[in-house]
Amino acid sequence: MEPRYINRELSWLDFNARVLQEASNKEVPILERLRFIGIFSNNLDEFFQVRYATVKRIADTKPTSKNSKDHIAAKNLLDQITSKVINLQSKSSLILESIEKSLKNENIVFINENEVLESQKEFLKDYFIRKISPSLVTVILSNNKLHDFKDNKAFLITNIKLIDDNNIYALVEIPRDISRFVVLPKKGDKQYIMLIDDIIRYHLDIIFSFFNYSDIEANMLKITRDAEFDIDDIDLSKSYIKKIQEYVNKRKISNPVRLVYDKNISGSTLSYLIKKIKISSYDSLIPGGKYHHRSDYMNFPDLGRSDLLYPKEKALDINSLKIESNLLDQISEKDFLMYTPYHSFSYLVSILRQSAIDPSVKSIKITLYRLSKKSNVISSLINAAKNGKKVLVQIELQARFDEENNIKVSQQLKAAGVDLIFGVKGLKVHSKICLIERFKGYKKRFYGFVSTGNFNESTAKIYSDFTLFTSNQKILKEVHKVFDFLKANYKIHDYKHLIVSPHQTSKKLFELIDNEISNAKKGLKANIIFKLNSFTSYKFVDKLYEASNSGVKIKLLVRGICCLIPGKIGLSENIEVKSVVDKYLEHSRVYVFENGGKTKVYISSADLMTRNIEKRVEVACPIYQDNLKQQILKTLYISDNDNVKTRLINHTSQNEFVNNSNKTIRSQLDTYTYFKNNILN
Repeated sequence: MEPRYINRELSWLDFNARVLQEASNKEVPILERLRFIGIFSNNLDEFFQVRYATVKRIADTKPTSKNSKDHIAAKNLLDQITSKVINLQSKSSLILESIEKSLKNENIVFINENEVLESQKEFLKDYFIRKISPSLVTVILSNNKLHDFKDNKAFLITNIKLIDDNNIYALVEIPRDISRFVVLPKKGDKQYIMLIDDIIRYHLDIIFSFFNYSDIEANMLKITRDAEFDIDDIDLSKSYIKKIQEYVNKRKISNPVRLVYDKNISGSTLSYLIKKIKISSYDSLIPGGKYHHRSDYMNFPDLGRSDLLYPKEKALDINSLKIESNLLDQISEKDFLMYTPYHSFSYLVSILRQSAIDPSVKSIKITLYRLSKKSNVISSLINAAKNGKKVLVQIELQARFDEENNIKVSQQLKAAGVDLIFGVKGLKVHSKICLIERFKGYKKRFYGFVSTGNFNESTAKIYSDFTLFTSNQKILKEVHKVFDFLKANYKIHDYKHLIVSPHQTSKKLFELIDNEISNAKKGLKANIIFKLNSFTSYKFVDKLYEASNSGVKIKLLVRGICCLIPGKIGLSENIEVKSVVDKYLEHSRVYVFENGGKTKVYISSADLMTRNIEKRVEVACPIYQDNLKQQILKTLYISDNDNVKTRLINHTSQNEFVNNSNKTIRSQLDTYTYFKNNILN
């Protein structure tokens, strides 16, 4: 029997293969290719910390009559994942070698500890002593002592062969507070780069000068630990922050799920490590190259070579929304749409800045998930609180890998007098909403915004997200209801306009899909477009199969995981799945329904994943203003017709580029041009 679904973990690895395609693409500027290697590696780290760790837990459970099938399936899946990852890692190493050769042609040369020139020795020794040595943590390993191999760190494991024929093993932790890439003084036209790993290798004689040794071997390894914690029965009280911090600390010493090691490491050293780290048979042992922690390539220096990078486009103004004037007054006249990174994120910050000093603004309520390390959003909210505004912030402390930053921010907000909400028991708050209460005379009026992405200045430069700025009272009164639910979780509201998880998303989206099915059966035009990050909910996959079999035409634009199989006769022949991977990360979620010619368009914080639908507070917002609806539909049309960066996914040939003789469309460049022309017109 042919499968109805693609496994989500394997689908995720297929997505990361698309990222690797960008790294291998010689049409992509060289330094950008290097950064795609970094993105690929960073993605893989998070995959092992979360998804692989979850499957491993199932494989590690003791098999019983009830769970034996799950246990066997999990073990088989771990084997498939490991095999696929080893293949991808091998490809990434070859791609990196190719990139380094191309860089050499541009007079950018990587050197290792065996290629140091005489003229570079003094610089390297000085750099090691002044910059690297003070940050080094070197641990002599003992057979009898338990050692802390911290989470997701890169180490050099050194095998020190003493004169008396004994061996000593030591760990040298690669410092994280220093740039991994050291730019050496130029020699002629050549720019030399050296990784600090190799600078450490070059100076092992200084580190271990007090040992009487005959030889030292140094190989890199990286350990990834389980980062997925189930925080049940949390006490939503003053101890909540402390409890989250405890879980973050536990993550650093949790069970290992992956060991990536230098394939040239000696057998005796590898055996010693496996025993020391307590790697089980279900953990993933990945042989790699000399260097690990390639996520650092995301921050590779520009070297002043703009010719080797994507051209930087200036973020655009929003058509007819004057940032220097009173923004709330302009929004009171009509709605506006911001589509970052094409539009400047400054509009959102300016709305908060202006509201902080506007005498007629009485309160600001906002949900926060992931924040920039230096956040103007936070400074604006603190500014508002200092001016006597009532500021209420729902901050999600369980935003994975951002917990510590969010704890720090919550403490800053509390000190400024901001009222804080720390979530809903059993749910993550992932919605992106803001509500501003303003009075003109005695009349209260709401203003606000609803977004598909985080209120984060840093990611807004590279993540594509829609934000609706609105004074539509029907929408904003329902946003007020969402905040009411966040404060008093027992109050379950009805919504006529918004689609809100966890209470209504399945029901309302199913009703909208059923309407398309009904129209198709009547012979009317019936279409659905979903633009998503991920699509893993089997019940929604089945619903779209039903719609396809009823004649509904369905287009899915999915950046990441997709469990649906398109184009199968009798199951999904009316469904097409495409994925765009390019210079920006496609992050917006959009739902479109033909609705008998009266098209309905929603922007949403929610992907079609079980967690988003049932275990998170999410908000999808309708776009009522026709010109904004047309803007969103135009961007979807551009994406759907991309024939440069679009891949067909889950077809016979996975990740095959769309290649046709139509006019060349690269959706991200054409979207920028569309909005640029929109301003001019």
